[in-house]
Parts: sequence; C-alpha cells; structure tokens
Amino acid sequence: MIYLTNPQTWIVVLTTLIVVSGCIVIHFEILNRCSQYLKLLSHSRRRRVLILIFIILIAHTIEIWLFSAGYFLMVDVLRAGDLAGVAVENFPDYVYYSTMVFTTVGFGDILPSGPIRFMSGMEALTGLVMITWSASYTFLEMQRDWPSDRH
Repeated sequence: MIYLTNPQTWIVVLTTLIVVSGCIVIHFEILNRCSQYLKLLSHSRRRRVLILIFIILIAHTIEIWLFSAGYFLMVDVLRAGDLAGVAVENFPDYVYYSTMVFTTVGFGDILPSGPIRFMSGMEALTGLVMITWSASYTFLEMQRDWPSDRH
C-alpha cells in the first residue's frame, strides 16, 4: 500500500501513459503517411519494400528515444527510481537501456528499481505491440503488391 501512496509512483504512471500514447500516435501517423507515400512510388516492389523497412526502423527509433526521454526525466530530474548495474551516465545510456527494453532483448546489465519499473514493463509491452504492428503492416503491403503463385 505504501507504494501506491508514493507521489512518484503516480508521476511515473502518468508519464508512462503519455509516452505510450505518444508512441501509438507516432506509429499510426508514420504508417498512415507511409501508405500514402508508397502509393505514389513507381511499380518497383523492391524500392517500396526497402523504403517501408527504413521508415519503420525510423519510427521505432523515435519511439525508443521517446521512452529514453521519459527515463531521463524520471531518473535524473524527478528521482523516481534508478537504473542499477552498468553505470548510466548520459543520454545515450538511456537510449541503450530503452532499446533493450523496447525490443525485449533485456541483456540484464542495467536493471530498473523503484517506480520506474512500471515504465520499463510498459515499454516492453509497447515495443512488442509496435513491432508486431510493423510486421503485420509490412506483410499486408507485400501481400498487396507481390503477385501470388495461385493458379
């Protein structure tokens, strides 16, 4: 119960909701604009797929950086938890940690403690959803463009 009465917990929950919402909106808008842009390209399937994959990687990078900013805010500014293990000394360290969580690789060299554990768990879930969304979108784009071997 003490954990739920901690104001830092609620700040982390609110920040996490904002970051997750931002990721969803960013992902939707990028894929939506990608759909419009891909229609304008020539009939080169190869070019469309390559551009699509690069755009998706950019979208995931933006989302990871958004979570990184959230961790920086929570740990360095508001002191709502800590990242233990390998020293987290600058923003690229937050980007590294965020990448490991978003992709659910989780090497375990950096571990969250305190209320920011909530953000880490939600980032893993968000990353899984965003990566799956990207894979589904890529499959649908390729299915639409590429001829099948149906007889």
